[in-house]
Amino acid sequence: MPGVGTLAGEGRGTGPLAFWSSLDTSETAKPSIVISPRWLVAPQEFKGTLTAAEAAEAMAKGLRESSPEVVLDVAPLADGGPGTVEALLAGLRGERHSRVVRGPLGAPVEAHWALVENGRTAVVEMAAASGLSLLPPESRDAPHASTYGTGELMRAALESGCERLIVGLGGSATTDAGTGALSALGFRFLDAAGQPLPPGGAALARLATVDASGRHPRLGTVELLGATDVTSPLLGPDGAARLFGPQKGADAAEVEALEAALAHAAGVLGETSAGWPGAGAAGGFGFGLLALAGARLVPGYELVSRALGLERRVLMADVVLTGEGRFDRQTSLGKGPGGIARLAREHGTPVVLFTGQVRRDEGLELDLFHEVVELATQARPGEDAATALCEAAARWAAQRLKAR
Repeated sequence: MPGVGTLAGEGRGTGPLAFWSSLDTSETAKPSIVISPRWLVAPQEFKGTLTAAEAAEAMAKGLRESSPEVVLDVAPLADGGPGTVEALLAGLRGERHSRVVRGPLGAPVEAHWALVENGRTAVVEMAAASGLSLLPPESRDAPHASTYGTGELMRAALESGCERLIVGLGGSATTDAGTGALSALGFRFLDAAGQPLPPGGAALARLATVDASGRHPRLGTVELLGATDVTSPLLGPDGAARLFGPQKGADAAEVEALEAALAHAAGVLGETSAGWPGAGAAGGFGFGLLALAGARLVPGYELVSRALGLERRVLMADVVLTGEGRFDRQTSLGKGPGGIARLAREHGTPVVLFTGQVRRDEGLELDLFHEVVELATQARPGEDAATALCEAAARWAAQRLKAR
């Protein structure tokens, strides 16, 4: 049955994620012998400025400048959002594929996806086809952006013959509940007159029926997993429209119109799935996959963490250095830095967060990290993000070694 899943307890040679079993770890205590200081550098993307790999490179450069004697273990993070395909390819053997698809507003974009586990598992990253990073701020259009291009990637993956399809749900420019992607897979979303709805979440206010007679035949034969980057429900203050709509270009009136449209769609498609954790991921894409495609939602961070062997690497580290563009209440809702902070806390490893800015709003877990380095308070005017991050890491390392 479709539903919400976890990776805990799976992957021991049986079950849907058995291919992760060889990467699982069972260590519960830190190694007793440490030859030299070892720091794990595991940032996520700095949205709109640096990919996770670029952020990791900048941090490592600064750390090496100030502390060349420290052993650095570099592991760029992803959580179902941007960088998920690259992270899984780094942790698992596989091959990268590309395809030109429709971008969030219809312009063609070249997007990558991957096959791992000897072709049995396909990985699609919605951010590559329908992501916020594909649009400049002035072009963002939450009411009309569509996930159709992600559906084109999913179709290519299905036609590769995979047995399992993982869809990374994060970094979206969209709020269409995944209806664009499902349209690319043969679903038809119709108004009361039987006419197809135009792209985008705003049109869901007129949804009357769904015709699934043309759905891709392989949807019923593969295991479909949605890797979510947040635990948000579809609706409400932490939902797809109200929490994430503003960063996708929606003003206050558009946010409320999208909330109403998603609520209406939930009533048509099956309201019971709307409150499930992750249903609000990627502009409600999680909900669409649950309600219509028989998917199961799993935490994207846990999936990537298992593939990268993060628990073992945290155990080996004296300090974990992570990062993201903005530290806000979304950080603790399934994002990678929040996930690795909790993992490190379990093993008594201190965690430092480097972030572009801290948004001190209600619900912010200030004690999630042992230390927070805010670049906005340190960067020089006009300084690019990579340089600012590099220099912040160098200053932090110099101060830490001086205090030893």
